[in-house]
Amino acid sequence: MTQKDNLLPGAAGALRTDMTAGLNMAVNAVETQTAVSSSSILPVAEGGTRRDFLRQGTLLMTGAALMSMVPPGVRSGAWAAGSDAPEKKEVRIGFIPLTDCASVVMAAVNKFDAKYGIKIIPSKEASWASVRDKLVNGELDAAHVLYGLVYGVHLGIGGPKKDMSVLMNLNNNGQAISLSNQLKAKGAVDGASLAKLIAKKEREYTFAQTFPTGTHAMWLYYWLAAQGIDPFKDVKNIVVPPPQMVANMRVGNMDGFCVGEPWNNRAIIDKIGFTAATTQDIWTDHPEKVLGTTADWVKRNPNTARAMTAAIIDAGRWIDASLINRRLTAETIAQKSYVNTDMEVILERMLGRYSNGLGKTWDDKNHMKFYNDGAVNFPYLSDGMWFLTQHKRWGLLKSDPDYLAVAKAVNRTDIYKQAAVAAKASLPKSDMRTSKLIDGVVWDGKDPKKYAASFKIHA
Repeated sequence: MTQKDNLLPGAAGALRTDMTAGLNMAVNAVETQTAVSSSSILPVAEGGTRRDFLRQGTLLMTGAALMSMVPPGVRSGAWAAGSDAPEKKEVRIGFIPLTDCASVVMAAVNKFDAKYGIKIIPSKEASWASVRDKLVNGELDAAHVLYGLVYGVHLGIGGPKKDMSVLMNLNNNGQAISLSNQLKAKGAVDGASLAKLIAKKEREYTFAQTFPTGTHAMWLYYWLAAQGIDPFKDVKNIVVPPPQMVANMRVGNMDGFCVGEPWNNRAIIDKIGFTAATTQDIWTDHPEKVLGTTADWVKRNPNTARAMTAAIIDAGRWIDASLINRRLTAETIAQKSYVNTDMEVILERMLGRYSNGLGKTWDDKNHMKFYNDGAVNFPYLSDGMWFLTQHKRWGLLKSDPDYLAVAKAVNRTDIYKQAAVAAKASLPKSDMRTSKLIDGVVWDGKDPKKYAASFKIHA
């Protein structure tokens, strides 16, 4: 075993070093006991040495005992195929031009990836449908992707069915629902006044989201329903890629939309819309984008999956560490290669400095977060299950799935825990969490079937 073999991240590296030392001690003990007669008793392979033979024999005798010392989560990843070296040295990660692609981009730009023996190549994509297709056909290794998109593909309700994996949550919060200035002119400036306007049935109102099973669709539907508006009966909803939201509202193709930043702030700056609600208003510290890939890819590349996840944990921690780092991040992702907009449009809401376009300004402590002392990134099973309950609520799923079994299959908490050890990130005490949403309803993952059926407005 070379010195390089011992230079492993986190607990796995320390464990390899300890096991090497232990093996050498065992060999030395055997040598001492057999020194007198070993030349006549112990055969030595041609070209080898007596010590080589002893090492091989001792390894066979003590291997099981040594491996029993390894925590199962670390053992399954760090010792895959006998090595923790990444199977792929370069990984192509797709992203959509949104502020929350930041940790993927900064992992590459600041070379957090090199620490774990990989090179991340960010790949700018045009739409979530394109991201889905490229993940499924293998053009992308992984992607910054909508949480609900991954689950939709896994169950075959968001395109071609393919077993999928969520490796980590990339961010909490930081999306919004924007309404057009035309609605403002009619007095619709919040949920209650919008509901009154729609109830008049003067015309059909259209709202846009970014993918049928995705996060923005679920936030939009949940918010509308909380105002008493049926998102399928009372209004029309359409799909528009995030970077095209502002242009489509400008020409009157929709009256409102739900999308990630910076496009809600861009609508205000361009004077075509205003923010009616932030998604942190709907669910504080909600899950949003994830690092997603296919189950087959993780099976072939478990060590690369761990390395990639650890690098992005490091990047998220760096972004959240200071206001200066957030500014540097905004300057980077504003470039044409990434989000392609003015840096200040990104930075304001990254810093939690909100203006709703109606004269109200505030500092939002629940702005977009990428690490938050490790609380952001864990792929809670209850988060994945929540999206399934909403897919069932809106008729995307015709029957109740085995919610927990699906979440356990998709959310690779084992990979994440290994990556967290490597990145020295804290881990939660449970794979589930409890949250209260805008309507006062509590979600804890304990009875998803009952929860999915509990809403007054549903498909």
